[in-house]
Amino acid sequence: MMFFLKTVLEIFVKIHPKILLDFYWVILDSSESKFAVLYRGFYLMKYCEKTGENVFVGKNVNLKNIEKLSLGSNVSIHSFTYIDAYGKIVIGNNVSIANHCSLISSDHTWEDSAVSIKFNKVVKKPIDIKDDIWIASGCRVLGDVTIEERTVVGAGTVVNKSLEANSLYVGVPARKVKNINEVKSNE
Repeated sequence: MMFFLKTVLEIFVKIHPKILLDFYWVILDSSESKFAVLYRGFYLMKYCEKTGENVFVGKNVNLKNIEKLSLGSNVSIHSFTYIDAYGKIVIGNNVSIANHCSLISSDHTWEDSAVSIKFNKVVKKPIDIKDDIWIASGCRVLGDVTIEERTVVGAGTVVNKSLEANSLYVGVPARKVKNINEVKSNE
């Protein structure tokens, strides 16, 4: 039954226009049923720059500029997360982004004083999230940032600079509090 459902849903997403698929996204947005999660996966495969295998997108996730979003395999993006890939976002393999996080790959400037800040130029600032990353609940990841392999970003952290591999970061702004051992020895 599940194979049949996957096949039908995959064909449905491939042949229908974006406006109709966006409508169904909105209808299914508040659900984490298998059908809704599967639908979001096929939608991402069609519209993201790249989508790996086993990608989970929870309910009420807001994705903007997804044509500049690349997702690796075994990625989970949990409820109420906001991702704007205007400046390009690359998310590696085995990444978990907990609920209520924001990833914003652009920034407003205020260079032209003759124009309201709101209408000043917006600059693109890419985000690169490497493999084996956990971004805990309520984090903010700003542009021009790379989060290196095997890093944990603690709940509520604001990431405004690149983070080293094998590390735990917490706070506003993010600060390193400890190394995470790559391999534990039982000797």
